[in-house]
Amino acid sequence: MTTGPLHGVRVIEIAGIGPGPFAGMMLADMGADVIRVDRAVAGGLGATFPPDKDILIRGRRSIAVDLKSPEGIELVLSLIDGADAVFEGFRPGVMERMGLGPDVCLARNSKLVYGRMTGWGQDGPWAQMAGHDLDYIALAGALHPMGQRDDVPPVPLNLIGDFGGGGMFLAFGMVCALVEAGRSGKGQVVDAAMVDGTATLTAMFHGMLAMGLWQPQREGNLLDGGAPFYRCYRCADGEFIAVGALEPQFYAELLRGLDLDAEQWPQFDFARWDDMRATFGKRIAERTRDEWAAVFDGTDACVAPVLALGEAPAHPHLAERGVFVEFAGIRQPAPAPRFSRTSPSLSRPPVLPGQHTDEILAELGLDADRIAALRTAATVK
Repeated sequence: MTTGPLHGVRVIEIAGIGPGPFAGMMLADMGADVIRVDRAVAGGLGATFPPDKDILIRGRRSIAVDLKSPEGIELVLSLIDGADAVFEGFRPGVMERMGLGPDVCLARNSKLVYGRMTGWGQDGPWAQMAGHDLDYIALAGALHPMGQRDDVPPVPLNLIGDFGGGGMFLAFGMVCALVEAGRSGKGQVVDAAMVDGTATLTAMFHGMLAMGLWQPQREGNLLDGGAPFYRCYRCADGEFIAVGALEPQFYAELLRGLDLDAEQWPQFDFARWDDMRATFGKRIAERTRDEWAAVFDGTDACVAPVLALGEAPAHPHLAERGVFVEFAGIRQPAPAPRFSRTSPSLSRPPVLPGQHTDEILAELGLDADRIAALRTAATVK
């Protein structure tokens, strides 16, 4: 049985890739009935991934529709008529050209929350340009501070733009609009741009910049690897530990674990940070990652082993909390966050395109003959 704080909310997802599916996963994880409208004719980057292994599309039902046919568009509009929210991830204007733009949808369903996921936003000089996560975080100022001092900025996976600044902000914006619609009885459009969300993620650093506490030189700041007590170090086995001993009491615990003299290594002697990094690195290279993990286990030194994706689920802390679960034969992250009363749970495995077409059409009131005719015409799949 579907559970979670969004139980009873129906969301229509116009299938896309990246941040849109991530937002859909978050909403479905929280109990929303998310119906994914897939294309009857598959194509694009998403078609290269096996859908039964794509965790981002767990928790949904799917109907496959020909979005180039008027009858297909009318079917999608019928779904939207009975929904609380819809979201899409196309360039500005694409949904309007298909006849599924917000003006059309809100005229039919005045309480509808209409989520729009783009990289650059619905307006502005770059609104119609192509881009990907790396481009968005570059322009928003989040990429420049990352990486080693004299090297090019790293490619930090697509966690910041696609998922953090994109999908999470879309889901958050839609839930905010749903709460407001419950009070006002009126829907609205949520313009979730990855540049906007990513810029919001940098708020603390803009504050530090304004206070004179941040310099543009990489590895020259407290949180960018410049501080010897806030960075990663290579161990004897080639693996790594992450050190985050920012506060003085935690730094003292770090030095005790490393068997280094606190008087010789004052924490904020900035002129000696380069020497401190070298000394800490040499000491840490004397033992393996797991040996250091054992040394610091149970302490406040703020040291953690850097685990690979396949290792993380087995860590005792994550295992006891059930951070990862086995579902439909795939080890995957459990729904988060957690709730004391309306606890979410995984309800469906990754959905295959068109897996629930007949079921969804029947809910719209179509009989078996009508559904068969739509299949014959390739309006649905």
